[in-house]
Amino acid sequence: MTELHDVATRHGCVACGLHDVCLPAGIEGEALARVDRMTRDRRTLVRGEPLFRQGEVFHSLYVLRSGATRSTIADAEGMHQVIGFGSPGDILGVDGLLDEAYRTEAIALERSTLCEVPFARMEAALTEVPSLHRRMLRVLSGEVAADQDHLVAMGRQSAVERVALFVHGLVEKQGRLSRQGDWLRLSMSRADIANYLGLAVETVSRALGRMEETGMLQASGRTLRILDRAMLSAMVSAAPLRSQEKLTAIRKRAAMNS
Repeated sequence: MTELHDVATRHGCVACGLHDVCLPAGIEGEALARVDRMTRDRRTLVRGEPLFRQGEVFHSLYVLRSGATRSTIADAEGMHQVIGFGSPGDILGVDGLLDEAYRTEAIALERSTLCEVPFARMEAALTEVPSLHRRMLRVLSGEVAADQDHLVAMGRQSAVERVALFVHGLVEKQGRLSRQGDWLRLSMSRADIANYLGLAVETVSRALGRMEETGMLQASGRTLRILDRAMLSAMVSAAPLRSQEKLTAIRKRAAMNS
């Protein structure tokens, strides 16, 4: 029996259904076997259980295999801001690389399983496995892109546009996981979504109601059914154009008054 088969039996990176979207994506052969060797056994969290707390010493990265998580950051007064939601294939704990302490808190929103990757083992492998090093850079780039997407959402003046952008992001994630994107089961509460988007809970509900009225989607509790993907995509892509038009109009008025 080959070594590659042995590690696949122990950890399952080779046969895992998330192979193409999580840490080993694009890594094959002995490099993949090495990723398997440095990955600890699965860890299971129940709903509400923390994966790590803000300020805890950083020691590992985690790959979410199933379930969902919510990441928050607390200010000096203890107020929590939701900054992201984890879904299968996501890598959690990257923020701990900055100063060797987790800067956020990650909580399971439902029963979740994760693979733990001790960073001390990964650090050694990064210098010896070029494909893993490139993959890690892509992971870090993904973190930056996610932060940028959040800033874009927060910059939208219309609550409907913010909610539409959020829903569109979930649809895209479903597609990357090869899941049916027309049905979304929200693991997070309306309060979590509102916190993430900087809106009131009632505003999120009204925004979803307006999207229902247009025939874009159908909302029932934590389940969303996307009825018109083209309309959803058009709203998301048209919003920056409208913002640019507003900016241009403001500049023109300022020039006329100067």
